[in-house]
Amino acid sequence: MEYLGMSYLGAGLGAGLVVIGAALGIGRLASGAIEGMARQPELSGDLRTAMIIAAALIEGFTFFALVITFMLATQAPKAVEGGQAPVAQPAAAEQAH
Repeated sequence: MEYLGMSYLGAGLGAGLVVIGAALGIGRLASGAIEGMARQPELSGDLRTAMIIAAALIEGFTFFALVITFMLATQAPKAVEGGQAPVAQPAAAEQAH
């Protein structure tokens, strides 16, 4: 159970990165759609539909990534076989043998 805090920290960082990425993606998507509507107002209906579909796909990916992040955070830590990590012996002790 000694690595449980690190898994929570990793989940928090992962969730933050996912949300930042989704926000940037949707912001760029909306910016491009609004710019396209301003240049060609007659295509605004088609652009709006494409923007909503793309935003829904981005949101779906975001929710999937958040679920995976929190599943990994709440997973029980794996036990290390042998109890402890092997300790490196000093070079002088190896030469004495």
